[in-house]
Amino acid sequence: MKKIKLKFSLYSLLAVMLVLFACKKENTENTSPPTLSQVTNLTARNNPLTSTGYGEWIIIKGTNLSTTFKVDFNGTLAADSLVYGNDTTVTVKIPSSLTDPIDNPITVTTKYGSATLNFRILQPAPVITSFDPAAGTTDDVVTIKGNYFKGLTGVKFDNTAATIVSSTQTEIKVKVPTGITAGYIFVTTPIGTVKSTKAFGLRFTIFDDALTTGWTNTSYSSTFDMNNSTIVRRGSKAIAHKFSVGFGAARFTKATPAFSTTGYTDLKISIYGGPGTNGKRVRLSIISGRTFDLILTEGSWTDYQVPLSNIGNPATISAITFQEFSGLASQIYIDDVGLY
Repeated sequence: MKKIKLKFSLYSLLAVMLVLFACKKENTENTSPPTLSQVTNLTARNNPLTSTGYGEWIIIKGTNLSTTFKVDFNGTLAADSLVYGNDTTVTVKIPSSLTDPIDNPITVTTKYGSATLNFRILQPAPVITSFDPAAGTTDDVVTIKGNYFKGLTGVKFDNTAATIVSSTQTEIKVKVPTGITAGYIFVTTPIGTVKSTKAFGLRFTIFDDALTTGWTNTSYSSTFDMNNSTIVRRGSKAIAHKFSVGFGAARFTKATPAFSTTGYTDLKISIYGGPGTNGKRVRLSIISGRTFDLILTEGSWTDYQVPLSNIGNPATISAITFQEFSGLASQIYIDDVGLY
């Protein structure tokens, strides 16, 4: 019996040693420096990419990656919480903003070295969200706001290049080109060109600092100051218009003959909402039965551009009416009325 127990004990010890040796070998850390070979996305993991965009999830393939602790894109670090890896892959989310609009090499750093893969990570096409002022003259500085302006190569007003004063990823300052009074704004980066949704300026002015000859103010159920200089969108004056009752109206009338809309596509107006006007409506009409509602913003100017097709495509204009349509006796300010 003693011999059997001894034999069993030796076999048990040998088995334990084998297990411990195997575990030790299995847990041995790969100390070789990393290599990088290709990039794929998460859905087509066997198809190498030649480029991708900001903010995308990607898989970086290579060798000796199990101890990865840092991934950067042309110097911009990926968030630690968005990096997952094993010995042959690193899954990572590209940051939403990088140094360069096109060329952003990937560097993976492990405990035992770093490796870099040249790769094209493209910022999105430029986006214009607004510009200010809405109109101006030669050499006035216009601020264009939006995103993805890195690598800016040019700004145009229609087909005329503008002088760039300064630019960042989200803002561009340019000078209005000589001779330009109106036009759409185009911003170009290495990724592409974007056109502003609204036009700059007026091709025909009804009111800026005064009513154009031939036009009169025929507002009703309201009072107005045509020489207001306290709240102005541009220039030195705007119309301070007070609706004395709900559903009163600001109205501009054209003396005979009526104004021809041939060659024009849009009506433009800037309105500043007084106290209590946020979200309230002013209803625009030129011909009976065709209207378009303008939503007011309290405490700031809003620049409206309404296609004439939205209000009946009038061939001529004899009067333009902006009727308060929320039942509120309120104060508004009006500037830069005209057509594009």
